[in-house]
Parts: sequence; C-alpha cells; structure tokens
Amino acid sequence: MEKKKYYVNVGTQEISQLQAGNNKDFTIFATEDEVFQLREHLTEMYNSDVRGFWRSHVPIDPYHNDSPNDDYDEGIIEAFRMLHELGDEKTKAHIDSMQILSD
Repeated sequence: MEKKKYYVNVGTQEISQLQAGNNKDFTIFATEDEVFQLREHLTEMYNSDVRGFWRSHVPIDPYHNDSPNDDYDEGIIEAFRMLHELGDEKTKAHIDSMQILSD
C-alpha cells in the first residue's frame, strides 16, 4: 500500500492530509490501514476521557481506582508510539524530546 503524508494534532485528535490551522503538530507518512489504527487509538483515548468524566462525578469511587485514566494513558502512549514509528525526522525528534516512550 502507498504511504501518504498526514498531519496529526493529538490534542484535537485530528488526522488530515490537508495542512490547515494548527493540525501540523506531527507529520507522518502512513498507509490507510496505519491511519485507521492510529484513529482507533485516538478514539479509545476519547472514550476513556468520557468514562473518566463520568467517574469523576461519583464521589464514593476512590480516585486511585480510576481505570479510565489508566486506559487514556495507555492509549496516548500507543498513539505516540505510532506517531514516532511513522513520523518524519522532526516528529521523531519531538517525541524523543518528550521522553514519553520507554525504550
């Protein structure tokens, strides 16, 4: 499959072939399947965030038992791992500087 250039903004969970506004935080070269997989990670992050929002409204649920937060953390690390794998040199250097991925 042919790899195409995509612009990714993790904060807004945007993946686009068109550079517009602030969507160029990370530049990757990916196949459609790889973009689909990255989208799945971003969607899981969103879903975990929503579950965490609702969990925060239950005061009797101890904060340290926050599985949605753990799921979000796992999702964002997997998303950054994919971005690092598929990214251009600038993207890889930026993610390396963040020290979010363990070796």
